[in-house]
Amino acid sequence: MSIDKKIKQPGTSPSEDLQFIAVAGNIGAGKSSLTGLLAKHFGWKAFYESVDDNPYLSDFYEDMRRWSFNLQIYFLSSRFRHQKQMLEQEGRFVQDRTIYEDVEIFAKNLHNMGLMSDRDFANYEALFEEMTDYLEPPGLLIYIRAQVSTLVDQIQQRGRDYENTIRIEYLERLNQLYEDWIDRYPHEKLIIDTDDLDFVNNKEDLGQIIGLVEQRLFGLFN
Repeated sequence: MSIDKKIKQPGTSPSEDLQFIAVAGNIGAGKSSLTGLLAKHFGWKAFYESVDDNPYLSDFYEDMRRWSFNLQIYFLSSRFRHQKQMLEQEGRFVQDRTIYEDVEIFAKNLHNMGLMSDRDFANYEALFEEMTDYLEPPGLLIYIRAQVSTLVDQIQQRGRDYENTIRIEYLERLNQLYEDWIDRYPHEKLIIDTDDLDFVNNKEDLGQIIGLVEQRLFGLFN
């Protein structure tokens, strides 16, 4: 993992150009938890992925082919709305999952698996391209990397009924797409391997992650 060597100096802060950072990662990687912890540490506002109030998620895991396009359109519109709100407001923000993951990871995976038709995927990509023309990327993308065994353990721990049907092969496919995407991601990024970290329950592990983020923010923007 390559990080800037500059350390935060007392009284310094990121550039005024920094509007928001984002946390990316597979299902069960701990994005929402880290989003909240970073927002609390920096005193920024958190924007969370719409999960518990998502009207399609439960149906999707029961019948992916039927509901794939509906689910992805919901996520795309939700994240577009959140990013517009962040860019229109004053202050700084932490976003739980990015709009780029929708097309690069989840919709692409459904299309590759034959669960989203060529026509629907082409329509989806075209809509994504139109939306992202109006948006700015996060000042820093934090990618939480975790092996499938770690993802499975954490998914089981949080106990969401609709996630019980997620197959290991599905998570493996998503991980492969994440690795391909993060290699090509053209903006500022920080990759954190979390298999041996418990940043939710261990303050030292959280402090390690916060230190990496602070080094990157204060190194890049000053």
